[in-house]
Order: sequence, then structure tokens, then C-alpha cells
Amino acid sequence: MSATDLAAIVVTMLSLVMVAVLVIAVQSMVRTLRELRLTVDELRGSTLPMVADLRSTVAKAGDDLERVDGIIDRAERITTTVDNASRLTYKAMAPPLIKTISLLAGAGRATRRLRWGRSSRVIEANATPTPRLGKPG
Repeated sequence: MSATDLAAIVVTMLSLVMVAVLVIAVQSMVRTLRELRLTVDELRGSTLPMVADLRSTVAKAGDDLERVDGIIDRAERITTTVDNASRLTYKAMAPPLIKTISLLAGAGRATRRLRWGRSSRVIEANATPTPRLGKPG
């Protein structure tokens, strides 16, 4: 056997070993891809219904948000109406109420004066002032 024959045998053996390693790597890759495909199918089967539920939930939330927005708008309009009505009521009722209270207060004073007499309220001009007790100011 010559050196060329020996080299050819060594190269052939190394090539066979490399082919075997590559076949094992390809088999491992095929097994991993099958598992990945099963996992993707399971994930698709569970996520598609969730996405559909999520879409319906978002649609309902949008509808509810529009309803709440409408309610807030109505509440603001009602608040404005009540504020205006309150202001108008105050302007309409305050002057007569103040006049009525003034009239009652004056009638009360007149009644007291008539009942007790006018002299109890009048201070005599010739009366001497009473001395103050305490610190001189």
C-alpha cells in the first residue's frame, strides 16, 4: 500500500465520520422543528380564542366609554342648568327676602318701643357719666 492509498483511506474515513455527524445534527434539528411546530399549533389554538375575546372586550369597553362620556356630558349640562336656576332664584328671592327680614326687624323694634316705652332707650343729656374702673386709658 502506498502513501496515496493510505491518504485516500484516511480521507474517506474522515468523510464518513463527518457525514455521520451531519446526519445526527440534521435529525436533531428535524426533531426540534417538529416540537416547535407542535408548540406553535398549541399556542395558536389557545391564543386565537383569547384574541377574539380581547377584541370583543375592547369593543364593549369602547361602547361603555361612549356611554360614560354621554352621561358626563349630560351631567355637565344639568350642572350648568342648576347653577343658572340657582343664580336666578337667588336674584329673584334675595331682595324680597331681605326686605321682609328688614320689615320684621323694624316691626320688632317698634313693638319693643311701644311695649317698654320710649324713655328706656333715650339717654338723658344732663346725666353725668359714670367713672370707669380699671386702667386709665
